[in-house]
This record gives sequence, C-alpha cells and structure tokens, in this order.
Amino acid sequence: MARPTQHATPICLVLTALAALGIFLGFATDEMMWPVGFLVPTVAYEAYRTEGASTRWASWMMVALIVALIVFVVFDIEYDLRQLLGTSVAYVGGEDIPLGDVKVVFPAAMAILAAVLWGRTRGIYTRWLAAIIFVTAAVIVYLRAPAEINRLLDTVG
Repeated sequence: MARPTQHATPICLVLTALAALGIFLGFATDEMMWPVGFLVPTVAYEAYRTEGASTRWASWMMVALIVALIVFVVFDIEYDLRQLLGTSVAYVGGEDIPLGDVKVVFPAAMAILAAVLWGRTRGIYTRWLAAIIFVTAAVIVYLRAPAEINRLLDTVG
C-alpha cells in the first residue's frame, strides 16, 4: 500500500532545510558530525517511504550505515576496511567502492545507495529524499577526505 503523501511535501522541505543547515555547519566548523546528525531524519523518512523490494533493502542499508557511522564518529573509532576484508574495493549497489577508513566508506556507500534509489524508484518524494542523502553524504566524504570526492563522483557518474 502506498504511503500517504498529504504531508510529504512539507516534511521533505523541512528535511531539505535540515540537511542544508547540517552542511553549512559542517563547512563552517570543519566537523563532519553536523551533516551526519542532520541527515538522520532524512534517512529514517526514506526508510519509511520506500516500498519496493529493491528499494527497501537500499534504504534500510542506509539506516544501518548511518547508525554505524554515528557510532564510529562519536567514539572516535578509526578502522580501515581494507584490513578486515583483505581487498581494496567492495561491490555495493552495483558499483565498486574503494575501501579505506569507515568514516569515508560508509557515507560513500550511502551516496551510492541514494543513487540506486534515485534510479529504481518512480516516487517523487523518494527521489527527493535520495537527492538530499546523496548531496549530504558527498559533503560528509569531502569533509573527511577531500581527495576522495572525485572517486565517489566517478563511481556514481
């Protein structure tokens, strides 16, 4: 059953404003936790809105990634995924993601999953939310590792 859209436009407008505020504060303070924190409601609403089998897994994977990212940032855990997986790339959402620090890989994976949602959904609100998530996740990658942003954009583009 389709999710109600009666309040979806104002909710998406508020989530866009929150993401913009988080991005602004992130650049102003050079701290990635601002955009991460302000992205949480958008990711939660995206998980609520998605209904298809292929889109539901992508949105719930983003929920898991943002929760894990918050844990890694709050507890200042440094971990290189190349050591754990024994490879330098991972296949996520049909794309190869270069591995490294989880604080870069998790938001990069979220951006790719947002691109997957954009491509696989027809709903305007799900696409709107995917765009917010993609832009904010790209900013998070930039704040953490500015050199990696080109790799992310090449992967999605």
